[in-house]
Amino acid sequence: MTVTYDLATAVGQIRLKIGDTTLTDPIFTDEELTYFYTVEGDVNLASAVALEAWAAKYGANADSEGIGDYRYSQNIVTKLLALAAQLRATAAGIPAMDIASMDLTAGSAITEEED
Repeated sequence: MTVTYDLATAVGQIRLKIGDTTLTDPIFTDEELTYFYTVEGDVNLASAVALEAWAAKYGANADSEGIGDYRYSQNIVTKLLALAAQLRATAAGIPAMDIASMDLTAGSAITEEED
């Protein structure tokens, strides 16, 4: 099982997008990321699938723990799935912000005098 991080490759680009850049403790092997890329044919879609697989792995764990008065909760699954959805939208060509949602009422000048 190989683990590399080279941004000139699809595997490296996927690692960057999903935050799996610590080679001493990787989430995925190169072979797993290559499989996702082969199936999806797109770095963003392959990254989304990787995040969904990562979320499925965490889904088996408890979302919160408590010891006495101390409570700890994590919503890592929600965050991983939200990023996966964002990457799928990017792959589909849906912009993060479209022209209709931009506020252009403030003018285009640097100062009020120029406006």
